[in-house]
Amino acid sequence: MSGTADGADRRRGRNETEEERADRMWVELLQEVRIAQMGVQILFGFLLTVVFQPKYADLPHTDQVIYIVTVVLGAAATGLLIGPVSLHRLVSGRRVKPQAVRWASRLTLLGLVLLLATTTASLLLILRVATHDAFVPWLVAGLVGWYLLWWFVLPLWVRHRYTSR
Repeated sequence: MSGTADGADRRRGRNETEEERADRMWVELLQEVRIAQMGVQILFGFLLTVVFQPKYADLPHTDQVIYIVTVVLGAAATGLLIGPVSLHRLVSGRRVKPQAVRWASRLTLLGLVLLLATTTASLLLILRVATHDAFVPWLVAGLVGWYLLWWFVLPLWVRHRYTSR
């Protein structure tokens, strides 16, 4: 590769039209959504069965409230992570793919935030029922920090560090 020492003339990005870029980004987004959808759907499906277990009636009121909040968060996350599929289907062929990709990306990011909230609430409920110990909130907080690090902090750092200005 020829160029200056600082690589200033090095070509960055792809030589693609807006439509080609939208097509590529749509395929990439769908792959990401498939993974997140599977996780949220398994978690949500599990949550839906809890209320039908005999032990549910014996849970303290606080744990029942945590459960209800968790189910609502799971339903909201599921809706947002399936939303890009519906969006694509309803706008397909309308020549708005770049806009659809932006909206689908926003839905997915918000869905990931709600998946984090659902996972947090699920962990809180399960660990409260399993241990009844005072360390549960600290353990859950540590796990939330772990998720935040890998789901948001690292990607934002990489974006900041390696995005050309």
